[in-house]
Amino acid sequence: MRPLYAAGFTTAFGAHGIAANLGAHSGDRVTSLLVLGGLLALYDGAEVLLKPVFGTVADRIGARPVLLGGLVAFAAASALYVVADRPGLLWAARLGQGAAASAFSPAASALVARLNPAAKRGRAYGSYGFYKSLGYTLGPLLGGVLVWAGGLRLLFGVLTALGAVVAGWAALSVPRVPPLPRARQTVLDLARRLADPAFLTPTAALAGATAALSVGVGFLPVSGAAAGLGTVTTGAAVSVLAACAAVVQPRAGRALDAGRLTARAGIGAGLLTAAAGFGCATLPGLTGVLLAAALIGTGTGLITPLGFASLASTTPEERLGQTMGAAELGRELGDAGGPLLVATVATAATLTYGFAAMAVVLVVGPVVGCVMRGRGHAGLRARR
Repeated sequence: MRPLYAAGFTTAFGAHGIAANLGAHSGDRVTSLLVLGGLLALYDGAEVLLKPVFGTVADRIGARPVLLGGLVAFAAASALYVVADRPGLLWAARLGQGAAASAFSPAASALVARLNPAAKRGRAYGSYGFYKSLGYTLGPLLGGVLVWAGGLRLLFGVLTALGAVVAGWAALSVPRVPPLPRARQTVLDLARRLADPAFLTPTAALAGATAALSVGVGFLPVSGAAAGLGTVTTGAAVSVLAACAAVVQPRAGRALDAGRLTARAGIGAGLLTAAAGFGCATLPGLTGVLLAAALIGTGTGLITPLGFASLASTTPEERLGQTMGAAELGRELGDAGGPLLVATVATAATLTYGFAAMAVVLVVGPVVGCVMRGRGHAGLRARR
């Protein structure tokens, strides 16, 4: 399992380590905000387009070859910019990294399920999420240190070595998991499966968690700065958010496996906790920022392992790659949609209203679920 956790760390560290340092330390390569936006969009755009594709490929040929191929491709793409410091190669390297991550990320998620019995998947996904959160947390910090010490090429060089080492480790340690026989699936069959509440509910929750995390990381520092807090204080608040998410995920997974928590209850509690965090974000000063960071981190830490474990438990094993790829697509859409929603509302009104809008979106899921369950129970009593 540890090489799979390392793969999760690699994609998170690569995404945030470079994104956080492109604009501040690459003036000769990133000459405008438009260029910066394009470089950032390349990675995420490749993931949105290719994750479902590589997830389906993993089901067809096996997740392990897709995992290894993606990690090797990540190392090769990172090496492009190390070889020659040119603007064109920076674009090519960033696109290649995103495409490679689109392969090994859903493959790793599928292997987490294939290599663990159903009774241990919660803990496994909790640990996977912990190391991914660690990559998100350390990426901007360590990436900044590496760029300060040796420029952007040093950061790409470290990512080259990281991808190669994790690929070699996975080749030696991850067992071969042959693809399972699959019944023929039409486009209509796929649409029905993806429209099933067993897929839509946890995927929507995962998208909401990713949106909350992105909004918290991106906008809590803005709120803190408006309240007169310094960069060190606001940075510490973001670290609190990431730390809470990392600490909660393994515990939530273990609670699910032990039967102390159900996926439905945990996901609902996570959404409401994150929504409460955005409610606290509307409070002025340091107290509001810290409470918001802690609650948003705790809420997203609850949702992530339970959402993936729920998807794994309701998906035929021969379709795990396809399901995980589609779920990752939902997370990417949440990653983009959450900040866009808050920015739009904040532009029309204020950031306080933007946080409130995000809270409302997160609350909708549990409320709708309660209403639907209430109607279901009422209908059952009427039939009796």
